[in-house]
Amino acid sequence: MTLDLFPRPGAAAPAAMLRSQVSMELRLLLRNGEQLLLTLVIPLMLLIAGTHSDKVVDLGVGRPIDIVTPGVLALAIMSTSFTSLAIATGFERRYGVLKRLGASPLPRSGLMLGKIGAIVLVEAAQLVVLCVVARVLGWHPHGGVAAFGWLALLAVLGTAAFGSLALLIAGTLRAEATLAVANLVYVLLLVGGGLIVPLSRYGGAQHALKLLPSGALGQGLRDAFHGTSPGLLPIVVLLVWAAIAGVLAARTFKWE
Repeated sequence: MTLDLFPRPGAAAPAAMLRSQVSMELRLLLRNGEQLLLTLVIPLMLLIAGTHSDKVVDLGVGRPIDIVTPGVLALAIMSTSFTSLAIATGFERRYGVLKRLGASPLPRSGLMLGKIGAIVLVEAAQLVVLCVVARVLGWHPHGGVAAFGWLALLAVLGTAAFGSLALLIAGTLRAEATLAVANLVYVLLLVGGGLIVPLSRYGGAQHALKLLPSGALGQGLRDAFHGTSPGLLPIVVLLVWAAIAGVLAARTFKWE
């Protein structure tokens, strides 16, 4: 047996580094109780409460669980790709974590891909759990396989739009300001952003809400699981938000 007496320093393969980064980001997400509350507990509570929400909020014609479930799926996507990502990234900037990771062999684009990979895995688990619980509660989705195809497409576009907004905020504001803004936006969009309540219940404001990423995502999923095509509008709205916020985030993001 021949012993190699000479070390061979060097970075690991890019794929191996990316897998390691995704794994680390995923562990950090799952260890944070506040993030779990936002990403799973609150959507589950709203889903369960949705079976009796017609007594509190006028959801329009239809079974409450069928109306609320697509909105809760949209809320779960926003919770993970916007609120959770913004807060985590903001405090990583404050404590110098991003600065130190930026000096590692993994390029900064790889660090972002690691965050995206962890978010995608968390969202996939979220959506599966919420769909199963909704079915147990009596949800009857329409549209068949096509509806779940729309769910996958809109989830990707929604993640891109909300994730870009999260990085824009976290990369420019102080950590405390990021925390406040992310939570404020979360509450405002939850209450009046067209996520849970159908846009038709907002009267004249529905035309403006269609142009928000929350309204486009929530109504798009409601239309898909109602058995009709969401059309191009939600896709275009989410793409535009993702493009504009992505460009601004790339130009203004500060790593320290």
